[in-house]
Amino acid sequence: MSRRKTERLLNLVICLLATHRPLSAEQIRHAVPGYDPDNDEAFQRMFERDKNELREIGIPLEVHKDPWEDDPGYRIPREAYELPEITLEPDEAAVLGLAAQVWQRASLADAAGGALLKLRAGGVRTDLAETPLELRLHTRDPAFPTLWEAVRDRRVVTFDYRSAGSEAVLTRVVEPWGVVSRYGRWYVVGHDRDRDASRVFRLSRIAGRVATVGRPGAFTVPEGVDLRAMVGYQERPVERVALVLVRQGTCLGLRHLARAVRTGSDGWDEAEVMFAEPERLAGWIASLGPHAKVVDPPDAREAVIRRLKGTQSKGAQVKEAQGKESLR
Repeated sequence: MSRRKTERLLNLVICLLATHRPLSAEQIRHAVPGYDPDNDEAFQRMFERDKNELREIGIPLEVHKDPWEDDPGYRIPREAYELPEITLEPDEAAVLGLAAQVWQRASLADAAGGALLKLRAGGVRTDLAETPLELRLHTRDPAFPTLWEAVRDRRVVTFDYRSAGSEAVLTRVVEPWGVVSRYGRWYVVGHDRDRDASRVFRLSRIAGRVATVGRPGAFTVPEGVDLRAMVGYQERPVERVALVLVRQGTCLGLRHLARAVRTGSDGWDEAEVMFAEPERLAGWIASLGPHAKVVDPPDAREAVIRRLKGTQSKGAQVKEAQGKESLR
């Protein structure tokens, strides 16, 4: 559905909810933004489609026939449109609170926070201040938001992917069935169209942007498919030790998580940090700026260098764009 159509339908719903008396089609035509006030035929076609779509999604659109008026009137009864009062048991409220904490760092953080705010405004307690549980799911993989939306909308995606143990990057066209987390890593499971088989892809190995292809509802997820079982065959990554130089007096979080920290020379200390995925370690070390650098192993060091070069390249592109904008 286009943004313009979505806004028009939303405006139509707001208009018909707010009115105290039924509105004729002509009144709606001039009151709701998005309708053509000059083309009668185009308005009639568009209005008929909009009425049908509202009914299809369950919005109770009423039609009133006034014997003193030639045209019928329309309205949406608020009592039929609004949800009934939601009552949550203490354990249900706790689950909602935990879910909001889990998604705090994901792209769903705003939605989760807004839902909790509305529940609290309605008198439902959802905070976990007295609960000694704190969960976090890190979804810093850039591909996550687009893939999550594609799974929701049943849209085909395409992306460049680097297979394990290979530097070759191949383009994949996938029908995404779901996004699954295992051992702190995210995977998308779906049907690979080029290979005509189900496949599992690790999000950290997706290179560049994920693009959607075609319209929503382009495929259906097979019945009975077990996404977690499909990801389960992935071997648990082997943890290794990275030697990281840390500037003295900085990076307290890294020092706390390090297996060992030794006093070094020239203002640097040596920290031994456990890791399993070079790209994930690279994201962490690169975020520490000039205060930390990986010495060993080579693949982890190269991952940090790639991450920093990518950041530098993006910064140059932004500066170039800003320079062009200032010349206009």
